[in-house]
Amino acid sequence: MEKLISYPISIIFYLCFGLCLAIFHPIQWVCFNFFGYQAHKKSVDYLNFFLVKCSNLLGNTYTFKNKDFIPRGVPVIFVANHQSMYDIIGIIWYLRKFHPKFVSKKELGKGIPSVSFNLRHGGSVLIDRRDPKQAIPIIKSLGHYIEEHRRSAVIFPEGTRSKTGKPKEFAQSGLKILCKSSPSAIVIPISINNSWKMVKFGAFPMGLGNKLEFTFHEGIPVKNFTFEELMEKTEKAVISSINY
Repeated sequence: MEKLISYPISIIFYLCFGLCLAIFHPIQWVCFNFFGYQAHKKSVDYLNFFLVKCSNLLGNTYTFKNKDFIPRGVPVIFVANHQSMYDIIGIIWYLRKFHPKFVSKKELGKGIPSVSFNLRHGGSVLIDRRDPKQAIPIIKSLGHYIEEHRRSAVIFPEGTRSKTGKPKEFAQSGLKILCKSSPSAIVIPISINNSWKMVKFGAFPMGLGNKLEFTFHEGIPVKNFTFEELMEKTEKAVISSINY
């Protein structure tokens, strides 16, 4: 029944979602080219505000727990499980004060209105997953960036999205490079729940009435632990609050 009801609602959702991307693409371009970083960031923030509202049309809600665990004035590395692209719009809007930048695959840097432009010009980095050597200096540059500007990086160590909510094995290399390049950073594990249910039928129709939950765990200072200890603590924290 949910799938049947979702067809007309999903059409409205995609029309609104696509319209937001189309409208904000030239807005981003103008902000970036004429007014600089802060104006461009504001345009991206409000793009994602409207994308979240599009998600709300499907009856989906976003809840962020323990946001007080996030420190201010220091570089932050958010480490989360990954369930769908709708993880990202929630993070960009609700964590906008922390200027989140993403480690993304290079394929997303072309062809998607608004999204590709932001990934290329907003401070995030694009890597070729088939070429690990190419990724090292790129991720390192992101680590130096958040260290210098006291901003945040977001990394999904699973690499690909979980289609069932069950977490996949965490890869270590990306997080390890970020930690080495930003030694004063605080790692904040995030457990994401129910995002996968939005795409449980595939790209169309959409899942309805899901409660997306983002649970933040206590920060782990990079400088206080060996990377092996940090990785173990981070993965354990993320998995501890995933419902699957």
